[in-house]
Order: sequence, then structure tokens, then C-alpha cells
Amino acid sequence: MRGRRITSVLLGLMLGTAARAAPPVWSYSAAAFGYIVPDHADYLQPSGTADRGVLHLEGRYNYEALETGSLWAGYNLGGGEAVAFELTPMLGAAFGAIGGMAPGYRLSLEWRQLGLSSEGEYLFDFADRAESFFYTWSELSISTASGIRAGLVLQKTRAYESPREVQRGFLVGFHFRRAEIAAYLFNPDDERPLGVVSVSAAF
Repeated sequence: MRGRRITSVLLGLMLGTAARAAPPVWSYSAAAFGYIVPDHADYLQPSGTADRGVLHLEGRYNYEALETGSLWAGYNLGGGEAVAFELTPMLGAAFGAIGGMAPGYRLSLEWRQLGLSSEGEYLFDFADRAESFFYTWSELSISTASGIRAGLVLQKTRAYESPREVQRGFLVGFHFRRAEIAAYLFNPDDERPLGVVSVSAAF
């Protein structure tokens, strides 16, 4: 009996060590944002990510500017219990209509049903330093047990012309399993607000 217990303990320790030593697996996400812009051509902004342990890889199109792509690499950090956080400092390169390098970040904080997410970058334009700029997209939302979330959103972008340097508005989204559909309304007090619809999934 004692021998069986010792064997069980040793087996448990071995399996636990193997589990801790197991290499991290890849995880992926994809998203597409459809912009409905007043007095401007509507456009689609797709992006995708791949993560393995601390490594973060990302690709974007129509993000920094129209007809512009960017590739990113970053380092995943995270922790916390009552307030959980994830932070990914990144470095990216843009090419296409705009060419340049950009340090950036992705950040998320979660406390109970309240969530804050933000991503930003400072693009150094190789062709014209005066055109270098800071871009950000940030959301503050509250989620329900039924998968609905609602809140506030702001962005600063040069992908299209806007009289507002910083645009702000409201969001509502529906989360089902590992996918979400969300709608955003920017500058709701304008005569013609900006609308954005997004579809995203993690796998």
C-alpha cells in the first residue's frame, strides 16, 4: 500500500513537472473593422495576431493609413488577480502609402465586469518627419453575463480626414463563445457621425 502511494506521488510530481515544462501553444485572433466615414470612401481594416508564450506577432492593413500595411512583434506580459492586466510592448514597420517604424503597445485591464483596453503607436514617417504622428484606439466597457458589453470608445487616426483630432463615442458589442460583433458610433453630436462595425474571433 505504501509503495503504491509513493509511486502515485512520484508519478504526480513527474506529470506536474512535465506540464510545467511543456512548451506554450500558438493562439490566434482575427478582426475586421468596417468604417462608414462621412464625405469619404468607406473602407475595411483587417488585422490578425499570433501569440506563443511571451511572443506576439501581428499584421494590419489600412490601419496607419489607407493602402498601408504594417507588421509587428512584441513581448507579452500579464498578471494580477483582483485586477488582471496584460501589456504588450511592440515594435512595428509600416509599408505602402506610408513607410516608417513605430514603437507601440497593447494594454488591457479587467476588474469584475469592467474592462479597459487600449492600443497605440507613434509612427516615425521616413519620407516626411513632419507627418509622424501618434495613433490610439481605447475602449472602456462593462460586460454582462449574457455576453453583451457597452461603453465608451475614442480614437486618434490619420487614415482619413476629420475635423476632430480625437474622436470619441459609444460602443455596444455581443460576445458569443470566442467571437464578437460590435458597433461603434463616433462623434454622435455631429450632423453626420462616423460609424464602425467590427467582427472578431480568437482561436
